[in-house]
Order: sequence, then C-alpha cells, then structure tokens
Amino acid sequence: MMADQTPATAPSDTVPPASPPRLGLGEWAWDRGEFVPARAPRLSLSTQGLHYGTAVFEGIRAYRSGGRLRLFRAHEHYARMLRACRLLRITDIPRSVPELIDITVELLRRNAYDSDVYVRPLAHKLSLLPGTPPGVSLAGVSDALSITTFGYPTAGDVQEVSCLLSTWRRPSRDAFPAQAKIAGGYVTSALACDEARAAGYDDAILLDRAGNVAEATTANVFAVRDGILATPPDTGDLLAGITRDTVITLCREAGMTVLERPLSPTDLHIADEVFLTSTGKEVAAVVTLSGRDVGSGSVGPVTARVAALYRTVTRPPDTRGRAADADRPAWLTAVTPAEHVGTRTHAPPTPRSSALPTTHLRQAKENTDDAA
Repeated sequence: MMADQTPATAPSDTVPPASPPRLGLGEWAWDRGEFVPARAPRLSLSTQGLHYGTAVFEGIRAYRSGGRLRLFRAHEHYARMLRACRLLRITDIPRSVPELIDITVELLRRNAYDSDVYVRPLAHKLSLLPGTPPGVSLAGVSDALSITTFGYPTAGDVQEVSCLLSTWRRPSRDAFPAQAKIAGGYVTSALACDEARAAGYDDAILLDRAGNVAEATTANVFAVRDGILATPPDTGDLLAGITRDTVITLCREAGMTVLERPLSPTDLHIADEVFLTSTGKEVAAVVTLSGRDVGSGSVGPVTARVAALYRTVTRPPDTRGRAADADRPAWLTAVTPAEHVGTRTHAPPTPRSSALPTTHLRQAKENTDDAA
C-alpha cells in the first residue's frame, strides 16, 4: 500500500484536491486466476458462455462516502452467484465468498477509484474438455471467472423513469430459473427494454404468464397506496433482488408496512406511487406508466423517504468517535483507507503471475480452438 502523497510542507489534515470522477472500465480486471489488463482480449470465439448464455453474473456497488470506498452487500451478491453456479455446474472457480470478496477488494485497490464503482463478476462455461462432443452441454465444459469494474458515480437525486407495460412476458420459473442471474435469460429483458425505448419510454415492466406484475427489465417493482408498500412475492417469476431485500428491511424497521403479494397492472395504474429497486437504479420513481401519470407524475413522498433510507446504509456518515458502518457492519466492506483512495500517482502495479488453480482452467487456456 502506497504512503500518503501529501507534501511534507502541507498541514497534516490537508485533503488532496478532488479529481473528476473516472467513468468507464477500470484499467485492471481479474480473469481466470490472475489480474490482467482489462482491455486485453482473452476469450476464444468458441467460448461456450457466449454461444449459449451459460453464464451467471452479479452487479455489486461500491460507494465512496465519508472518505472511504465500501462494497455494499458483497457477501449476499457472491453467495447468490455461487448458488447459481451450482445450477449451471460451474465449479472450477473460487468457491469461497470471502475469497471472492478479497479478490474484488484488491481489484478496486489496483484501479484506485475516487468515486462510486460498479463491479461485474461473471462466471461462465468456457470450452469443451477433451472427449466432450460439440453441442449444448453443462458437463464436460471448463469454467472461468472474470471480474471487471466500472467507474459509475450516482446522481444523488431520485431518478424519474417512464415505463411501458411490455407485451413480452417473464418466463415461468418452471421454464427458466428466475432466482438466478443467468445471462441467457436476459434476452427477454433486452427485447422488452428495446420495445419500451422504441416507444419513447425508459424501461419496461413485464408480467408473468398469469398476467400479474413480475418485475422490470433489471429491477423489482413496488407500488404504494395509502402509505402501504406492496411488491410481488419472491415465490413468483422474478429475481428477488438484494436491493429489494434491503428496502423491505429498512422500511419495516422504520415502521412502514410492506406487503409481499401479487400485483395486477391495475394495481400499478391506481397506485399513489410506483418505484423500482436494483443495484444499478437504486430507488427510482416510475412517474409514467404506459402513457398515464402515476400519482402526481413526480417523485412521491414515500419513494423519497425510501431513497433516503437507502442512502443512509449505502453512504453512512462518519460521526465523531463512531465508525461510519457501525450500524450495518455485515452490509459494508471497506476497500482501503481514505488517504489511499484516488491518490496514487504511479502506474498500477504489474499483475501478479499466478498458476491457474485447476486442471480444467489450465486445459481451457491451452485450448483456444474448441468447436462450439
């Protein structure tokens, strides 16, 4: 870890001038057992995850607040990813949540962000092992894990979005495992989002096969009526998001009533407020739904309160004599002391060379011409 770069003649409490937030892909990534330049091509054209969508991923936020960068609920994200990996027989990757968090923390240190960050781990099927015939398969295919990071500052205000009730339906859970973030399933989301944007909307809300509300393309849906919050149950055809769980927990602790029950399209149209929750959107107000204003057509008071509650745990204030993350130590993972974040003046360190950890990974890296 590099020492503080403040000149010796400056007062000890001098803070380096803030630099503009760095957007986009970080300089370094983690891929198949080592830190590598993020923009270097690494995958064969025969990569199985690319051909068949046999991959699982997560989106994790790291927030800069009170002079520190902290990962938010990384443990829950990686635990969910590993459960999805078992479903797709992705086993030859680090399978310990603490190990995955350690890799992510080191990656964020190497990329030295001075603002909020979005972390994208992706575990996927890589290439056919010797003796495996070409075709769609989960067994007999090697596995790989990559982690990339993106500079992604948040706006601070509650985002207002317009949504379309999509003609595309969310696949039922007996046809596609909605409980896992499997890459192939997001084709439906892409089609619904494209339909919405072509019609002049920001996002789409999808129904399930029974005609009830499932979720938005990449977010969960909440409706507010008479101060009571309702959201589709996690037994439905939806991914029960970690942001959704965070909001439900915080709202109930604040004395608000939150119901998990089926919602019809009419429930959304007559709601006082509708909002979306996700890692990327955080808490976003739906102000227009299929050409009709939702409530007043602006951010409602309940949505604003929910967003404020969410900010208290993602950006905890530093208070004298008390750690900023004291209330939710299990939800926050500190990346590095404040004096080191964003102050590096030297080039990132040369990636450590490390042997690929498994026979499958070594075979996959050597074999770049497998048939799809």
